[in-house]
Amino acid sequence: MDAMTLPAERRNRVWLDKDSGSFDAFRAEVSRTTRPEDWPLAAEIVRNVPIYDGDAVRKAAAKADDRRILMAEWAEVFASGPGVIAIRRAMSDAAALDRATAIFEEIIEAEKSGTGGGGDHFAKPGANDRIWNALEKHCLADPENFAHYYASDAIALASEAWLGLGYQMTAQVNRVNPGGAAQTPHRDYHLGFMSPDQMAVFPAHIHRISPVLTLQGAVAHCDMPVETGPTLFLPYSQTFFEGYLAFGRQEFQDYFAEHHVQLPLEKGDAVFFNPALMHGAGANRSSDIRRMANLLQVSSAFGRAMETVDRSRMVKALYPALKTARETDALQEGGIRNAVAASAEGYAFPTNLDRDPPVGGLAPKTQAARMLEALAEGMDPQAFTAEIAAYDERRHS
Repeated sequence: MDAMTLPAERRNRVWLDKDSGSFDAFRAEVSRTTRPEDWPLAAEIVRNVPIYDGDAVRKAAAKADDRRILMAEWAEVFASGPGVIAIRRAMSDAAALDRATAIFEEIIEAEKSGTGGGGDHFAKPGANDRIWNALEKHCLADPENFAHYYASDAIALASEAWLGLGYQMTAQVNRVNPGGAAQTPHRDYHLGFMSPDQMAVFPAHIHRISPVLTLQGAVAHCDMPVETGPTLFLPYSQTFFEGYLAFGRQEFQDYFAEHHVQLPLEKGDAVFFNPALMHGAGANRSSDIRRMANLLQVSSAFGRAMETVDRSRMVKALYPALKTARETDALQEGGIRNAVAASAEGYAFPTNLDRDPPVGGLAPKTQAARMLEALAEGMDPQAFTAEIAAYDERRHS
């Protein structure tokens, strides 16, 4: 055997690239049919998507064993099944839902008059009305309404089914007005917010675990007939391993355009799905319906380090030493990058997306990237300290 064969094969298994993923394998993976007998707790199967009844969900939530049986079914839907569920009448308190809608509309109008409104990761800026950190803003605006809204068994069971206890809830409200364009079909957080070059620096096992760190969901705040553009899904696409890198390629986008499914929703319905499922909001072709959904992004409790580290304090102290090492050739560029990686925050999230929006990409610039740029520019340490202070301030809620 060639001595380089095993190392080369191992390299190709561990490191993916922008060309990874066979289209024929993808097409075979997503060409499955959802069978009612595989998902016996669903009320019906519509266009390959299991549909559950909200009253049945609330009844199951009241008994520990029934609760686990339902969550087990949902966990397998998300992992190896269609990847998405819909729950009819997920929100049983219509008054709480309507009050939340009014709160969201008030926030939208206040933010538009103040700042022009929030941007959007996948749609043209200004096309939609977006509330970043709607969870905190909702809670502070009306704690009583927040309590009744998030008392929902449907939200809790879906989150626990995929992530277990201790999950971290976040929410962003999106209102797509008549004429609002569709999103580009995509996967979501974490790897889904990166460019192909950024994704490719993460080994294959990270591509495998990224989907189990987050659950995506949406609560309908108005009736959403198909012409309003409710989310488009491609069932089973979350099972295609190389999808983070592959789904941006034209043949995958074309397949999605021809084979996606789209379910009309009524006010109070909800959908939950694996973030690796290929999906995208549809175009609002209605003349008078402003489609509003509360987009839930629920994160695993385990996505945090064991110790609290003040990285801003570290980089302010470290910067002068690295600047001197760079100018005197005491450290080469590779060594400087290694030191920055060990000290600075290398991930853009969590942040305050109102004040720290994505610029030139899907995520804001990281603290580590700012530090490396400052070193390359020869920025004065005092100026760097001021920049980090301003950076930290923008990220506070």
